[in-house]
Amino acid sequence: MAGLHIKPSSNYVLIEPIEGEKKTASGIVLPDSVEKKPQLGKVLAVGTSSEKSENPPSKVGQTIIYRKWGGEEFEYKTKKYLFVKFEDVLGVLEK
Repeated sequence: MAGLHIKPSSNYVLIEPIEGEKKTASGIVLPDSVEKKPQLGKVLAVGTSSEKSENPPSKVGQTIIYRKWGGEEFEYKTKKYLFVKFEDVLGVLEK
Protein backbone atom coordinates (compact mmCIF):
# COMPACT_ATOMS: atom_id res chain seq x y z
CA MET A 1 0.00 0.00 0.00
CA ALA A 2 2.97 2.27 -0.55
CA GLY A 3 1.88 5.80 -1.32
CA LEU A 4 -1.77 5.16 -0.47
CA HIS A 5 -2.83 6.90 2.73
CA ILE A 6 -6.62 6.93 2.98
CA LYS A 7 -8.80 7.12 6.06
CA PRO A 8 -12.21 5.63 5.22
CA SER A 9 -15.33 7.54 6.17
CA SER A 10 -17.42 6.47 9.14
CA ASN A 11 -18.73 2.91 8.92
CA TYR A 12 -16.40 1.89 6.07
CA VAL A 13 -13.43 -0.45 5.79
CA LEU A 14 -10.83 -0.11 3.01
CA ILE A 15 -9.72 -3.51 1.73
CA GLU A 16 -7.50 -5.01 -0.92
CA PRO A 17 -9.52 -7.84 -2.50
CA ILE A 18 -7.80 -11.23 -2.58
CA GLU A 19 -8.24 -12.62 -6.07
CA GLY A 20 -9.88 -16.00 -6.48
CA GLU A 21 -8.25 -19.00 -8.05
CA LYS A 22 -7.65 -18.82 -11.80
CA LYS A 23 -7.45 -22.63 -12.02
CA THR A 24 -9.68 -25.45 -10.90
CA ALA A 25 -8.41 -28.17 -8.54
CA SER A 26 -7.78 -30.38 -11.57
CA GLY A 27 -5.63 -27.71 -13.27
CA ILE A 28 -8.08 -26.27 -15.80
CA VAL A 29 -7.41 -22.56 -16.37
CA LEU A 30 -10.57 -20.47 -16.02
CA PRO A 31 -11.25 -17.59 -18.42
CA ASP A 32 -12.09 -14.18 -16.93
CA SER A 33 -15.73 -14.58 -17.98
CA VAL A 34 -16.34 -17.41 -15.47
CA GLU A 35 -13.98 -16.24 -12.76
CA LYS A 36 -15.77 -15.76 -9.44
CA LYS A 37 -15.94 -12.34 -7.83
CA PRO A 38 -13.66 -12.28 -4.77
CA GLN A 39 -15.24 -12.28 -1.32
CA LEU A 40 -12.03 -12.16 0.72
CA GLY A 41 -9.97 -9.07 1.35
CA LYS A 42 -7.13 -7.76 3.49
CA VAL A 43 -8.11 -4.79 5.66
CA LEU A 44 -5.90 -1.77 4.95
CA ALA A 45 -7.75 0.91 6.95
CA VAL A 46 -10.84 1.18 9.15
CA GLY A 47 -13.09 4.21 9.52
CA THR A 48 -14.61 5.26 12.81
CA SER A 49 -18.04 4.07 13.84
CA SER A 50 -20.86 6.59 13.88
CA GLU A 51 -23.06 7.17 16.89
CA LYS A 52 -25.74 4.85 15.48
CA SER A 53 -23.51 1.93 14.49
CA GLU A 54 -21.61 -0.80 16.26
CA ASN A 55 -17.86 -0.98 16.71
CA PRO A 56 -15.76 -1.70 13.59
CA PRO A 57 -16.07 -5.37 12.58
CA SER A 58 -12.35 -5.82 11.89
CA LYS A 59 -8.87 -4.41 12.39
CA VAL A 60 -6.08 -3.44 10.00
CA GLY A 61 -4.21 -6.51 8.75
CA GLN A 62 -7.08 -8.97 9.17
CA THR A 63 -8.60 -10.92 6.29
CA ILE A 64 -12.35 -10.48 6.04
CA ILE A 65 -15.20 -12.16 4.20
CA TYR A 66 -17.60 -9.64 2.67
CA ARG A 67 -20.82 -9.70 0.68
CA LYS A 68 -20.27 -10.77 -2.90
CA TRP A 69 -21.74 -7.61 -4.40
CA GLY A 70 -20.91 -5.27 -1.51
CA GLY A 71 -18.53 -2.36 -1.62
CA GLU A 72 -17.42 0.43 -3.90
CA GLU A 73 -14.39 -0.13 -6.12
CA PHE A 74 -11.53 2.34 -6.16
CA GLU A 75 -8.51 2.07 -8.47
CA TYR A 76 -5.14 3.64 -7.72
CA LYS A 77 -2.05 3.08 -9.87
CA THR A 78 -3.63 0.05 -11.60
CA LYS A 79 -4.40 -1.64 -8.29
CA LYS A 80 -8.00 -2.20 -7.20
CA TYR A 81 -9.28 -1.49 -3.71
CA LEU A 82 -12.72 -1.68 -2.18
CA PHE A 83 -14.60 0.42 0.37
CA VAL A 84 -16.93 -1.94 2.25
CA LYS A 85 -19.62 -0.89 4.72
CA PHE A 86 -19.34 -2.34 8.22
CA GLU A 87 -22.68 -4.10 7.67
CA ASP A 88 -21.33 -5.86 4.54
CA VAL A 89 -18.53 -7.55 6.49
CA LEU A 90 -19.75 -11.10 7.09
CA GLY A 91 -16.83 -12.32 9.20
CA VAL A 92 -13.12 -12.35 9.94
CA LEU A 93 -10.99 -15.22 8.67
CA GLU A 94 -9.02 -16.59 11.59
CA LYS A 95 -5.76 -18.42 11.08
